[in-house]
Amino acid sequence: MTSPSSGALTTMRLLAQDRELRTIAAGEVIFRAGEAGDSVFGIVDGAVRIDWAGGRDSEILGPGSSFGVGALVGTEHQRFGTATAMQDTQLLEMNREEFLFALQELPMFALEMLHGLEERLGHLKPSGSPLSPPPPA
Repeated sequence: MTSPSSGALTTMRLLAQDRELRTIAAGEVIFRAGEAGDSVFGIVDGAVRIDWAGGRDSEILGPGSSFGVGALVGTEHQRFGTATAMQDTQLLEMNREEFLFALQELPMFALEMLHGLEERLGHLKPSGSPLSPPPPA
């Protein structure tokens, strides 16, 4: 299971203090590949599996991790993977405005998210997925 530093979890809990968390039951799908997306999720408690490439690749994320950030990069985003709660899970859901506000107010949040993304990308294997580098010519 991929979990970022304890600082990321602390920041996530700080952001969630005055917000209603989204509670997801074990086995419930949060979003599916191909669906439109306009928010990012932070795991406050629980675990989420992200299935990539039609289920051929997956990763499990724990508290302090975030996922779905691609939805904040551009408009009319379609999800690349399917996210499913592995156990009862509490999520902090943020739209683009809320996310940008969090980054402005808590600059370390941006660094924690980048660090978490770097770790997640480092765990991906070059298995012919779209994220894999092309073979040498």
